[in-house]
Amino acid sequence: MKTEFKAKFLQHVAKKRKEEGFTLIELLVVIIIIGILSAIALPSFLNQANKAKQSEAKQYLASINKGQQAYYAENGSFIIDPTNISQLGLGIKTATSNYSYTVGGESGASARSWTESAASGLKVYAGIVFLTAADGANTSQTILCEGSVATVGADPTAVTNCATAGQYTTAL
Repeated sequence: MKTEFKAKFLQHVAKKRKEEGFTLIELLVVIIIIGILSAIALPSFLNQANKAKQSEAKQYLASINKGQQAYYAENGSFIIDPTNISQLGLGIKTATSNYSYTVGGESGASARSWTESAASGLKVYAGIVFLTAADGANTSQTILCEGSVATVGADPTAVTNCATAGQYTTAL
């Protein structure tokens, strides 16, 4: 009886070793589940990456707008020459891997800053600093606009009013 028990036990152990591992069906199910999860997660990840790149443009234009306001307070005019953007004293680059930044405008009345997107799928932005008369004194105000066109071009005069400009859809 003992030898019979040993033989059955050895058969059971040998059978257990044969059953270790995964079947092809189990592996296919796991691969399909991973594929479905990655198909859901990848677009969300790419969207978040674009949002991070776009926040760079918003931050740079906000800095340029504040720099324009400070420059106006000290000098009585805005910087409208794109080659003089360094006079704002911001220490920011005029071009990054995602955007290029330019200033322009009308002498004395307003200054416009805008971006041109270097990467596809990124929105473009425009910042405007302008003067308004309040209680007999000029006050500077800023607007940041968001658009979906690929490029703004050399003449951003259409961004003065975000609501009516065809290129820009949202005033931030």
